[in-house]
Amino acid sequence: MTSALEQIGGETVLKAVVERFYDLMESDPAVHELHRLHFRGHGLSHTRQAQFEFLCGFLGGRPHYRERFGHMNLREIHEHVPIRTADADLWLETFDRALQDVGLAGPAVDRFRATLQRSAHKLVNEVPDWRRGETAATA
Repeated sequence: MTSALEQIGGETVLKAVVERFYDLMESDPAVHELHRLHFRGHGLSHTRQAQFEFLCGFLGGRPHYRERFGHMNLREIHEHVPIRTADADLWLETFDRALQDVGLAGPAVDRFRATLQRSAHKLVNEVPDWRRGETAATA
């Protein structure tokens, strides 16, 4: 049985999707709200690599992220980040654009999208927003 990663084209294709996603985040003013979530983190260059590594394991490929950090707990990874419902939706829309821009489609990609949607909405939290001083869930 092939992994979801193999079904979408392997690590090379996933790397292209992640690169496109972060290119959009850095260049499209409509996605600036996502960019702000990385201001207090390690920055986008670190996040590009970590996202790729995480998604490899998430899709059943080599667990690069777990090998480096010892876990793949999404809530723990994002516990310090104020994530509103609008942020989760924008993340999903932008990732969908990246999938489309790379030319990915089909049943495996649809399953990937559905899993990402469930995961992104589980990350919405009550962490105070760094910029607004209000909780992420009520912003």
